[in-house]
Amino acid sequence: MHRTMDISVPSETTDLLLKALEQHAQVMGLSVSRGASIKPPGDVITVHVLNRGADDVLRLISQTTSEYSIVTAETSSIIDSHLDPLVERDVDEALWEELETGLRHQGRITPNFLALMALGGVLGCLGLTTEGAPQATALIAASIISPGFEPIAKVALGLTLRRWNVVQRGLLSTLAGYSVFILTAALTFLLLRWTGGERSLHQFTENTELTRLAHPGVRELLFSSVGALSGAVIMAAFRRSVIAGALIALVIIPAAAACGMGLAAGRLDLAWQGLERALLDVVLILFWGVLVFTIKQVTVHRRAPLV
Repeated sequence: MHRTMDISVPSETTDLLLKALEQHAQVMGLSVSRGASIKPPGDVITVHVLNRGADDVLRLISQTTSEYSIVTAETSSIIDSHLDPLVERDVDEALWEELETGLRHQGRITPNFLALMALGGVLGCLGLTTEGAPQATALIAASIISPGFEPIAKVALGLTLRRWNVVQRGLLSTLAGYSVFILTAALTFLLLRWTGGERSLHQFTENTELTRLAHPGVRELLFSSVGALSGAVIMAAFRRSVIAGALIALVIIPAAAACGMGLAAGRLDLAWQGLERALLDVVLILFWGVLVFTIKQVTVHRRAPLV
């Protein structure tokens, strides 16, 4: 997607910024409304820019003035008979500011976030007490429902850009979200044992998925690595609608469910195996996330976020 930016700046800096923006080849459209901004007071410059030039526009703004307010939006299409070749060669990259805002929205500790993690814990428990197609359905649904990738990706982004407040918020969201997930999985398993007796315990401890979680081979580690790497690329490319695929490829969701169920069953060995496997996926997400974001910083963005 291309970008539209509404930039509010003090009136005395408007002409200087307009001159700089007008000369940029990736700026497709440029207009100004003098005195249109009430809060903050000043002029409003509207810029339609290709993705590949969005970072340059933000860089020009920060170099021209220290007082600005910027609102970015996705533009479905730019149709220009003279500049169509430029439009055709545009790229799919997320701005650092948009990526951080998206991760903040998806991974912030809110009742909705915690509710989705809790519901994912219920499904994760149900998946580890069944086999075959019902198990696959439950674990895939748990991975889609649970916003479990974004908080960890937020930590990776903060580490890459050395924004320690982002790292802190990501860690808190990760701990809160997965604590609720593990607790809900444990409570669900206690309910199943109360209603189903020792049969539920046997279904869990003898589950074939549990063996795969506890003893991952090269195939399983490669599977998780691809999930972690694809998730980082999805984030960096602003393709958030397909992020569930990355979490499905990882096993952090069933592993976290196994941790909670092991605690509820009094099987600390199984709880530790689940926690250990979940932490391995966390490390993979952080590693590939930092690597992808670093590559994007060096080759694409080459700047720190504005704020």
